[in-house]
Amino acid sequence: MVFIMKRFNFLFLAAMLFTVTAIAQPGGQDTPPDGEPGKCYAKCLIPDEWTTVTEQRLVKEASTRIEVIPAEFEAVTEQGLAKAASTRIEVIPAEFETVTESIMVKAPSTRIEVVPAEYSTATEQMLAKAEAKKLITVPAEYETVTENIEVSPATTKWVKRKADKNCLSADPSDCQVWCMVEVPARYETITKTALKTPATTKEVTIPAEYQQVTKRVVKAPATTRTIDIPAEYKNVTKRVVKNPAQTRVIEIPAEYKNISKKVIKTPAQTRVIEIPAEYKTVTKRKLVKKGNFSEWKEVLCPVKVNEFSISKIQRALKDAGYDPGPIDGVLGSQTRAALIKFQKANNLPQGRLDIETLTKLGAN
Repeated sequence: MVFIMKRFNFLFLAAMLFTVTAIAQPGGQDTPPDGEPGKCYAKCLIPDEWTTVTEQRLVKEASTRIEVIPAEFEAVTEQGLAKAASTRIEVIPAEFETVTESIMVKAPSTRIEVVPAEYSTATEQMLAKAEAKKLITVPAEYETVTENIEVSPATTKWVKRKADKNCLSADPSDCQVWCMVEVPARYETITKTALKTPATTKEVTIPAEYQQVTKRVVKAPATTRTIDIPAEYKNVTKRVVKNPAQTRVIEIPAEYKNISKKVIKTPAQTRVIEIPAEYKTVTKRKLVKKGNFSEWKEVLCPVKVNEFSISKIQRALKDAGYDPGPIDGVLGSQTRAALIKFQKANNLPQGRLDIETLTKLGAN
């Protein structure tokens, strides 16, 4: 039962991976230059090659720092002016009294008043749609005929296979595989409708359309009239100056006191200190060789990539000293890694099950 389920899963995976899109070779299509019917060819993406380099990188440039040597001070005592002689202005406040007077709060003005227009209702006939002409199509008449035709002639064609097991990359779309197959001519009996009487047209006149429209019209236009608005007044009580404010000048003598203060004994100085540059070690990846697609090489056709052929390749890898994992007939990640190591060691094209690799392995 386990063997049957394993076999079923393998066939289902193979059916998904070997889904084929048949495309006739168009002009300018990237396909193998010289192909033979029944054989398959592929070219794969060779990845970029990188190396790790270590270098010293400047973090902080060398610089200088100015250091200040502070000044030295000493204490001295002297008599100083605490407050200079001055004068003071003394204000004698003003005297006020209360008075009442009438003032205008709003000036006289005029206002424009609108007398609205008067309207009446009128009804008239208006053209809604003008007279027009249109063409009416008299349909064609057809009859049914039957004939035998060649749908496609006998030929050969390139077939592009997608998601092929030949590709050892993690992304199967990195490989392009084309196979040349023979396609026989195909015929088909068809029934079609042929024109018996062609379609014609005739001109028809469409009469004009009218409708009754009711609308409002001005009977008497709007007018305006001017209205006078008198001024407004109110009584206000306020304080007014009876005797204005006055001033007088008062003399204030100077004041003195003993002051202790610090004076410079030795002035401040500066000195320049050198600060060395700072570096750090940086490790980074450097591109050694840019990757590209390889040349077209003959590979195993998808129908030949099966449990038997994969098991044979796994045994050959194990005999050559490369660990493919369990001999289970599955082209898994461990088997793919072992194949790529073998191809690198033998200077072979990498990333596919090409005939050259299988011959070198002895598993062709």
